[in-house]
Amino acid sequence: MLFPELPNTHALFILLLTGVALLLFSRDRIPLETSSLMILVALTLALTLFPFHSETVSLDPLDLFSGFGHQALIAVCALMVAGQGLVRTGALEPLGRMLSRLWGRWPELSLLLTLVLAAILSAFINNTPIVVLLLPILVSVAMRTGRAPSSVLMPMGLATLLGGMGTTIGTSTNLLVVSVAADMGLPQIGMFDFVLPAALASVIGICYLWAIAPRLLPRRETPMSNISPRIFSAELSVNEGNPLVGETLANAIKRTDGRLKVERIRRGSDTFLVPFPDVVIKAGDRLLVNDTPTQLKEFELILDTKLYSDDHQVDEDHPLQAKDQQIAEVVVVRGSSVSGVSLRRVRFIQRYNLVVLALHRQGRAVWSGGNELADILLRVSDVLLVQGSKEQIAALKKDGNMLVLDATNDLPHTNKARTALGIMAMVVLLAAFGIMPIAISAVFGSLLLILTGCLSWRDATSALSAQVILIVVASLALGNALLKTGGTAYITQIFLYLTHGATPAMVLSGLMLLMAVVTNIVSNNAAAVIGTPIAVSIAQQLGEPPEAFVLAVLFGANMSFATPMGYQTNLLVMNAGGYTFSDFVRIGVPLSLLVWLSLSLLLPYLYGF
Repeated sequence: MLFPELPNTHALFILLLTGVALLLFSRDRIPLETSSLMILVALTLALTLFPFHSETVSLDPLDLFSGFGHQALIAVCALMVAGQGLVRTGALEPLGRMLSRLWGRWPELSLLLTLVLAAILSAFINNTPIVVLLLPILVSVAMRTGRAPSSVLMPMGLATLLGGMGTTIGTSTNLLVVSVAADMGLPQIGMFDFVLPAALASVIGICYLWAIAPRLLPRRETPMSNISPRIFSAELSVNEGNPLVGETLANAIKRTDGRLKVERIRRGSDTFLVPFPDVVIKAGDRLLVNDTPTQLKEFELILDTKLYSDDHQVDEDHPLQAKDQQIAEVVVVRGSSVSGVSLRRVRFIQRYNLVVLALHRQGRAVWSGGNELADILLRVSDVLLVQGSKEQIAALKKDGNMLVLDATNDLPHTNKARTALGIMAMVVLLAAFGIMPIAISAVFGSLLLILTGCLSWRDATSALSAQVILIVVASLALGNALLKTGGTAYITQIFLYLTHGATPAMVLSGLMLLMAVVTNIVSNNAAAVIGTPIAVSIAQQLGEPPEAFVLAVLFGANMSFATPMGYQTNLLVMNAGGYTFSDFVRIGVPLSLLVWLSLSLLLPYLYGF
């Protein structure tokens, strides 16, 4: 078999652009939505300046924007809104409470039940709200029982990925693969058409996650456990003869290099002054400050003052105390008002009355002191260590903007929970029985959620992700351009050249393994959209059922088990459990191999080759 000849110039350019896209999609420094828009603009500009026409097909650059109206993207967005309805109404709260009770009695059996339920729910609901629901429950239970949260969080997160493979609405990747295959003329794949191989592979995977994975995971501390610089309220008393007497407050702050932050000045028994810089300090004044013990003791020394707390001088017999104060870990989730902006811009302290003590990103400390935290742009899955009163932390839980990891109570709950569950069930059943396409039933369900008061328009729009929308549109545009210019045919020929002499079953297995590797490096949606036309072309040239090869792409693109950047919930789990990159490799690679081998045997058997 001869090596394939090079395709036309347009195909070569788009192949090169596809390679650049995959490289950009794997870079954390450039936001995924920015990379997607850059690729979309580059593609459309190039085809506008250098139009493509052949004897059989022409490619209009405006057609590449059709992804914004593609039924797969509409379905993905509508299902994100529907999932938000379940979260906002607390529709999954009874399940969470049941699991919390069971974990206290039968931890091992409860772990298995948690994995199974997480997988089943993820077959119908986006797995992000499932992980958001289960994370605080598992962290709290693990801490109460003395078990390391790291032994249960990753298995739970990976179980949701396994469950997402089971139906066409399990993940956005599934919807894209099914829609692209239908666009190429294949019969429409039904919601449960591939549930059998997915379920069998998931059973094997869940058994591994239950019995083996927890024993392979090292005991990790939660990200904030070694950084807990509590903030304490105290008073710095200015005595007679102190050099600060007669000076302005601005000069006192200058002596501490600007670190001293005075809340109020107490003068006498019941007089409090606003801490303006030009206030003149008098003997007997007490400066009310909030800071860490180390900082407070340093201020005491620098300013030659006495440190008091509750009218007792701070010493070994009267240590600093923070009454009614709690420390909590909160995660920035998708749709949060602080995602992509700084704490200063959203006025975090004024809005929540909470002090941020530390910031962790992907398991590493980004900030644990200093004056720059307020200006750091926060990202989805960042973990903040905050301190405040019990009431303030409870208010943050109810706000729903961020996930409070130590929450065991006060889960979102309204009297609309049953309504939201009923609407979601209607969406699934209408699509499952073929009464209407999932894109239509999901949009219908989203409208009902809004009309019934389960969701506000603000909640609905916050559920939408610019990142998901733009990566889907850019991937669809690349896939369309590759198909029409002949780039897909060229990749197919190279793949068949490299697998020459292999059986169709081995070719299918190799394609699925390739997708599994790619999806752990770049976006799984991009891998799926580009891989689906290649799978159809390979099957046609081999004379085998195209559905089997399409499913190989679908399953392979869902195997985002081996890296934290493979899927967004992996990052949430990574931060909550304090995992490292190597932990994902240690657990995810064996899981990927188990699922890949089982599906490599099942798909050829089920499709008769």
